[in-house]
Amino acid sequence: MSMYDVPIIDCRGLEKWYSGVHALRNIDLSIFTGEIVGLVGDNGAGKSTLIKILSGFHTPDKGEIRIGGASVTMRNPKDAMRLGIETIYQYNSMVPTMTIARNLFIGREPKKWSVLGFGALDGAKMRRDSVTAIANVDLHLRSPDALVGELSGGQRQGVAIARAMHFKSKILILDEPTNHLSVKETNKVISFVQGLKAQSVTTIFISHNIHHVFASCDRIVGMSRGEIVFDKKVADTTMEEVHDVL
Repeated sequence: MSMYDVPIIDCRGLEKWYSGVHALRNIDLSIFTGEIVGLVGDNGAGKSTLIKILSGFHTPDKGEIRIGGASVTMRNPKDAMRLGIETIYQYNSMVPTMTIARNLFIGREPKKWSVLGFGALDGAKMRRDSVTAIANVDLHLRSPDALVGELSGGQRQGVAIARAMHFKSKILILDEPTNHLSVKETNKVISFVQGLKAQSVTTIFISHNIHHVFASCDRIVGMSRGEIVFDKKVADTTMEEVHDVL
């Protein structure tokens, strides 16, 4: 049996309540290695709740999550990161006043030496590795010492994806990655996403823009009122069908 026979993400019977609100209802979802899945639905459909559970921010009240065939419990985002799950939010956590190199390694900085977790940062290694990381996603920036605040929205998304790739993330969750971007920058982000498949990175692409989902994804999963109400390969459906169901 190959890794492609076992879902890299397998959710079974996930339920979540918030103060009496049934946010997720019996969610069954399997996603395979290298698959790019578009997650769509109106506000309040349950997309954010599902993603927060897969990112380790929330725990389900009921159900099971398997990653690579093994049952897992994620109590915080660090647990998710240790399992190879990286989440890039629309307003991602990069610090505008810090350099590209520092942002790429934020929270995981290499050190020249370390005693009890304290030590001197290895700035040369961060700069050197960040150049390689951003080139690997076909992003060409003038210097790893440029401030993130000087980058365009599309370039920031590229740096965030490069960070996930550098740290060998197996699963990448993109939350509205094309929101508020120009057409040119949107196309670049879509190109970044399409390139992830060649590296066997499984991607969940959350978007309100159905055109971007069709341009990026292999499969579309639609949610409404906490339930999955649609699940088809892009090749087997149309935008009209998706709109009609949702």
